[in-house]
Amino acid sequence: MFMGEYRHTIDQKGRLIIPSKFRDDLGDKFVATKGLDRCLFVYSPDEWSNLEQRLKALPLTNKDARAFVRFFFAGATECEIDKQGRILLPANLREYASLVKDVVLVGVLTRVEIWSKDIWDEYNEQANLDHESIAERMADLGI
Repeated sequence: MFMGEYRHTIDQKGRLIIPSKFRDDLGDKFVATKGLDRCLFVYSPDEWSNLEQRLKALPLTNKDARAFVRFFFAGATECEIDKQGRILLPANLREYASLVKDVVLVGVLTRVEIWSKDIWDEYNEQANLDHESIAERMADLGI
């Protein structure tokens, strides 16, 4: 399980240090793809396989299902950790999530999210203002 928040920087070549606590669960190779909130989602091979199986089950005849699968797989890339604990994030993923220098890596149960620090701060500011209504909606889902 992934949890916690870590702040790092991306170097000029697009390399990012993955915190050692995340590296242990991600392994040497894992998948990064576009996330749903202008961030990146990072999955271990096992979790990516689980997601892949669920997405394969979506009906090919459904336009939204095709778009959703296309969104996740078109942006996906396999990442490998180098000897310094870094990964190279492709330019298209950095551009999608507005990752320039300061980033935040967030553990979210089965995945790691990579956010631009500025976007993460904006997201948290808004979420903090709305946390009571979010909690109410989660209660409606049985949580």
